[in-house]
Amino acid sequence: MFARLAEQYRSVVEDLVMSLRALAEGLQRQGIPATCYVCGDHRDGHGASFVASLGDQHMVRFLVSDFGISWVESRNGHELVKLEGAEAIQELERVAAGLRASAATVESAALSSAV
Repeated sequence: MFARLAEQYRSVVEDLVMSLRALAEGLQRQGIPATCYVCGDHRDGHGASFVASLGDQHMVRFLVSDFGISWVESRNGHELVKLEGAEAIQELERVAAGLRASAATVESAALSSAV
């Protein structure tokens, strides 16, 4: 049973790493400063550190590895929120959804003005 659980967790980590890389690339295309550093050989994501600027000295950092998952949000260098595990993943999804909605609004406005 423990071997199966360990393998499932590794799979979750790999999925999160792929998602973080894609999120960082998408944010960069929108002009939002974001980076994703991957630990391992870039094929098997053994962990990653994702950092994005949400403006006004507001930063988020999401860390994922075989050792755990955490979310840290800070403003002006002061930690505001730290979440771990499932709560960290839910917060990442919330922020990613907000950024996607913002990007869709900007894209829609650009298309409207072009017509």
